[in-house]
Amino acid sequence: MPVPLYEAKAEFFRMLGHPVRIRVLELLQDGPRPVRELLAAIEVEPSNLSQQLAVLRRSGIVTATRTGSTVVYEMACGDVADLLAAARSILSGLISGQQRLLEELRTAEAPRPAGTAGPAGSTG
Repeated sequence: MPVPLYEAKAEFFRMLGHPVRIRVLELLQDGPRPVRELLAAIEVEPSNLSQQLAVLRRSGIVTATRTGSTVVYEMACGDVADLLAAARSILSGLISGQQRLLEELRTAEAPRPAGTAGPAGSTG
């Protein structure tokens, strides 16, 4: 029985759900990079980077090419870069909305005279 599309999408997002994988994909948006460059930019243990690259490779999101002892990774298609840009846009909107709310909260707070009770009976 085939997997429902919503489950396949959930699995795809779970696969992306690791900070190192996201950072690798962000770096690969600018073009192919050898592992040594990824390692220097991400600053994780080589074994951790290797595990995360393996997940991305198995999923088909990235491809690897070996030339001698150098392994170069690149994105398999540009759609993932578009997805990362969409995520950036969504997060920007969410954060700016939170910033506006924070500003409203700060301007709505009336300064209390020193020594008066604040929330939950505490003193200022």
